[in-house]
Amino acid sequence: MKIAVVAPARSITPEAAARGAAFAALSFPEVELIFDPQCFADAGHFAGPDALRAETFVARANDPGIDAIWFARGGYGSNRILSAVMPQLNDAARAKTYMGYSDMGFVLGALYAKRIGHPCHGPMSTEATERNRGGPAWRALAWLTAKDRRALEPGLDGRPAAAFNLAILTAMLGTPWVPDLTGHVLLIEEVGESYYRIDRMMFQLAQSTQLRGIAGIRLGSVTAVPEGDGPEAFGETLEQIMARWCGEMGVPYLGRARVGHDGDNTVVPFGIA
Repeated sequence: MKIAVVAPARSITPEAAARGAAFAALSFPEVELIFDPQCFADAGHFAGPDALRAETFVARANDPGIDAIWFARGGYGSNRILSAVMPQLNDAARAKTYMGYSDMGFVLGALYAKRIGHPCHGPMSTEATERNRGGPAWRALAWLTAKDRRALEPGLDGRPAAAFNLAILTAMLGTPWVPDLTGHVLLIEEVGESYYRIDRMMFQLAQSTQLRGIAGIRLGSVTAVPEGDGPEAFGETLEQIMARWCGEMGVPYLGRARVGHDGDNTVVPFGIA
């Protein structure tokens, strides 16, 4: 099985790629993991200019010899290439599975909106580290290679689901790249945000007409909250924030989920697993 790694947002280091390749070789010897040279390109904040990132993504997605696309990392920038990429994707791209999260939510959401391929919110290629003992990378590759259900978020219950970083999803609202999530359980997670900003983003989510009809919301991990900007300063817990805005939205708050910017991140295929 051939899996291509591309970086639609920020670049990675050769050392990070080497760790991912070594983990794949040891744990999934049937996989040929191909890190596109674009992953190491440097254009300020980005892994190469917009045109290079778009061209690379299209080339790998449209290649019938590649079975899946595994995103290198998040950061910021994949939204800048959506208009260039989406109209060019062919039948080979429609057959592939795509795996990533964080900023890659822009791409996953756009793919799902256009019914292209099989987008999955899940760990990325640089997450085979000593600290997490390769757990996230194992889950990603287990799903990409064999649809191993041990990799899935354990609360998936047979209803269609989708998962996003909250800041990415709110940035997508009002654009044509938001998929129809009617009847879906929506899983959200966040990193590096103050509670007041989480509350503000939930206001936007709750008022959005594009999300009318969702079946409920689950909250993943909320990590790296700035010091002094947590529940004590804000006056509400995460559970209270979720319950209040879900109540205003008229959908159930369904509790916590194992998705997010930590070593417990699991796989959530968009739609029905």
